[in-house]
Amino acid sequence: MGTKTASLKLVQIHRNESQPREHFDEAELKELADSISEHGLLQPIVVRKREQGGYEIVAGERRFRAHEIAGKITIDARIITGNDGEAIDDAAAFEKAMVENINRADMLPLEEAKGFKKLLDMQGSDIEPKDAIQIVAKKVSKSVQYINARLALLGLRAEVASAVNLGHIGTQAAVQIAALTKDNQKGIFEKWKKGEMTDNQLVHIAYAMRKQEKAAAQESMVEVEEMSPEEKATRTKETAKAKTALDEIERLCGLLEDIAKTDAQHLAKLLAGEAGQRLEQLERAAKRLEKARFQVRQAVAHATASAIIVSADAEAPDLAAEAEVLMAAAIGSEGDADASTGDERELKAEAAVEVESEAATDDAESTETAA
Repeated sequence: MGTKTASLKLVQIHRNESQPREHFDEAELKELADSISEHGLLQPIVVRKREQGGYEIVAGERRFRAHEIAGKITIDARIITGNDGEAIDDAAAFEKAMVENINRADMLPLEEAKGFKKLLDMQGSDIEPKDAIQIVAKKVSKSVQYINARLALLGLRAEVASAVNLGHIGTQAAVQIAALTKDNQKGIFEKWKKGEMTDNQLVHIAYAMRKQEKAAAQESMVEVEEMSPEEKATRTKETAKAKTALDEIERLCGLLEDIAKTDAQHLAKLLAGEAGQRLEQLERAAKRLEKARFQVRQAVAHATASAIIVSADAEAPDLAAEAEVLMAAAIGSEGDADASTGDERELKAEAAVEVESEAATDDAESTETAA
């Protein structure tokens, strides 16, 4: 691919209708225009020749718009051509535009998603979807999981997508919401609008709703009967045991508080040579507490999800399941300062098992169809 640098008149240059970025902050453009007026353009824009004359922007539309605001007449540009010296085609131009924009902090999640979708479509129908994603991932220097996570956002309802683009809902939560049916997306969004959950809670609740959707879909395939007397008795015993165990924690909290208030030097004398062993004992208890805390947190999420959930009879958007592994690994990293790494490991492992199970089922179905 050839390239040469030239100073072009702004009137010779046309904006790219296929520009990956759809949103340009006017205040930031004004700041860039002021900077260009004072310091000049530090990096030329990239353009290609148009068959009908003039040039089209491949990369650098912000710089071009800032030049217009600054009242400039010309702009430095790199003109790129194919190996034969002719203008590069639409696919190559869009690919370059995506590569330039993808690592900019102000590119919106849904802009990335649409851009990745277009790059995938450009790969052609003769390439397997998984291979196409790997090709695109390599071109834009992103992981396959990252691209799948962004593609999942294309399944969002319009109002949720707007909240994501505005930065009100994090992308981790957005991917979990995108995996839900449209009705349930609306339900959790309406709950979120009331301001009753943090972004981290939104992730957990959306994840719980997704699990309940899957469970409901599986249960609908078999006849569901009422519990037998024996099953009811077992459920009653399990309920009493769980509540008693949690009630007992309150008593343990009092004991731990007494230890916490004891002077360390005096405590060493009281424990004599057992201080090390007692510390190990507490560390074991802390790990169990962490796991129990995670389970109860998930129980809260499931209870909230049950109150919101509307329907589970529709299929989730494509690619959402593949994105679950990535999102589950990041559970707790946004909006909740006390989210533990144990939570993340538990949920990541759980999601990984689900995705592997789904993949195995898909492979089995494909084999049967081929046979």
